[in-house]
Amino acid sequence: MVQTFEEISASDFFYRNRDIAGFTNPSRAIFVAIREIVENSLDAAESQKIPPDVYVRLSYEAGATKETQIYKLRVEDNGCGIQPRFIPSAFGQILYGSKYKLKQTRGTFGLGGKMALLYGQITTHQAATVTSCTGDTNKIYTFQLMIDIQRNRPVIIDRKVQINKDNWRGTIIEFTLEGDYLRSMPKILEYFKQTAMVNPYANLTFVDPKGRLYKFTRATTDMPEPPKETLPHPYGVDVELLQRLISVTECPTMTEFLRYHFHRVGGITAQKFLEFNELPPNKNPKKLTHIEIVKLTQNLKKFKDFLPPDASCLSPLGEELLKTGIMKELNPEYLVVHQRKPSTYAGHPFIVEIGMAYGGGVPKTGNFVLYRFANKIPLLYDEASDVSYRVIGSMNWRRYKASADMPIAIVVHICSTKVPYKTVGKEFIADRAEVRREIANALREVARQLGHFLSRREHVDREKKRISIFSKYLPRIAEFSAMLAGKERIPDIDKLLKSVQKYGSEEK
Repeated sequence: MVQTFEEISASDFFYRNRDIAGFTNPSRAIFVAIREIVENSLDAAESQKIPPDVYVRLSYEAGATKETQIYKLRVEDNGCGIQPRFIPSAFGQILYGSKYKLKQTRGTFGLGGKMALLYGQITTHQAATVTSCTGDTNKIYTFQLMIDIQRNRPVIIDRKVQINKDNWRGTIIEFTLEGDYLRSMPKILEYFKQTAMVNPYANLTFVDPKGRLYKFTRATTDMPEPPKETLPHPYGVDVELLQRLISVTECPTMTEFLRYHFHRVGGITAQKFLEFNELPPNKNPKKLTHIEIVKLTQNLKKFKDFLPPDASCLSPLGEELLKTGIMKELNPEYLVVHQRKPSTYAGHPFIVEIGMAYGGGVPKTGNFVLYRFANKIPLLYDEASDVSYRVIGSMNWRRYKASADMPIAIVVHICSTKVPYKTVGKEFIADRAEVRREIANALREVARQLGHFLSRREHVDREKKRISIFSKYLPRIAEFSAMLAGKERIPDIDKLLKSVQKYGSEEK
């Protein structure tokens, strides 16, 4: 038998392996579709530092099978919009997008939104409608699209242009898909709640198939600075990336090449490294042999004098915004937040932010409630595989006077130019030593402060109980004392009670 070989496109690959991107079943698929489109909308607004307004409507269209239905999903935002020449490829070509720069974004692979449209197409065989305006012109462009799966190309079914009379700017995506909303409803509602928590400056509106309105109103208009694009750090470079940089560089010397293409490499550092690597500073990078490129890559990782990555390219929430978001959604009795200093793994900068809430609206589940976020994305699946879950499980909580049966919520947010996800579906973060260490240190900091709060609370409760006992029994003791002493006048106990209360407040 003769063995045959064939090539398939990126669209065809994900059509055959859609489980990789999280579209594992009708319930999870409808959740992932909403999540991916909403995240793109939030990124589009934040890139212009516009407080996001995202409207999501899921409408029932028809029955499909006994367990699934056909729904129409509409997502509208007030973001930067998309230029008309990019719209067909941005929504109709897998692995084409704006997410491939070295920059902090919610999306990582430029895949999720198009996978949602691809899933809708293969389950309902209907076109998607994309409407967008950048605000630079007075025209709104509407495209009806499908994906040519075998060729990985957009198919434009219809294109319309209309006058933008209301000065609207943003993007509207509308498509049909098969799903099981009843089973996915708890996750979808939890997703919106947690997204509102980590994006307190956003207005989120969701209308479900029964017409029920869920509105999450912004608590502030303050926003973090948008993330900036950065250069690769020498510690995170491999041979392939180095060859690509050499092929496109216009720098005539190695010194200029290192300064222009790498993060935080100045002239003096470049000179020291080239001496370490035994390369002349004036050598043309395009004349490096393959062996020299391999050696250069290895020595980039060995050289100890490179400065660590600068975290100015990151966009963390900050303690105040994190506190605002947690207060808005949980309204706890006590809240403490902490942001760690920037750290790195494999040449990528990252920042860990942690909040710990006690009492109030924190749900009582018999265990710590863990909210996990990465680049402002809620992570709702595979909690037990996440590094945060493992760190929490390894801590000795008794030393902080905390226990799992208390109403305690822990919020962990990691932001990075490259979050170490373990799957394409972006559900949990890998257990990297550097990330684990930063989470553990941040957790100890907030746990110490929670421990002080619980100690004070325990002391106050003890004093209240003590004073309650005095208040209950002192009048009787005074009465019996007067009777035994044969006196008609009962001693004044108010002064004694005040002295007890004063002593208790001084102790506190």
